[in-house]
Amino acid sequence: QVQLVESGGGLVQPGGSLRLSCAASGLMFSYYHMSWYRQAPGKERELVATVFDAESTPSYADSVKGRFIISRDNAKTTVYLQMNSLKPEDTAVYYCNARFLSSDHWGQGIQVTVSS
Repeated sequence: QVQLVESGGGLVQPGGSLRLSCAASGLMFSYYHMSWYRQAPGKERELVATVFDAESTPSYADSVKGRFIISRDNAKTTVYLQMNSLKPEDTAVYYCNARFLSSDHWGQGIQVTVSS
């Protein structure tokens, strides 16, 4: 059974940093493209960042370029999202996603709130 478990969310002041982690189990982790999505209240879920494998260049939404960094550790079957210079508009539930061919898995989501 595939499980994706997010951690590291919480409340942070504008300009602060957080690091999200997503621990994966039950899948051949190195095969999967790993992504972070987010969904703010009243808005659609949006793609934040994707890392395809350990060697390729990650991709980012324009809204987070230069502030967020996605990375993966295949040995630990974990994907990370380092979030810097956080803004109130980054407030959302963040979801981890694992995708390979027709296989598509989601974590339960974790709240990130940026507020003073």
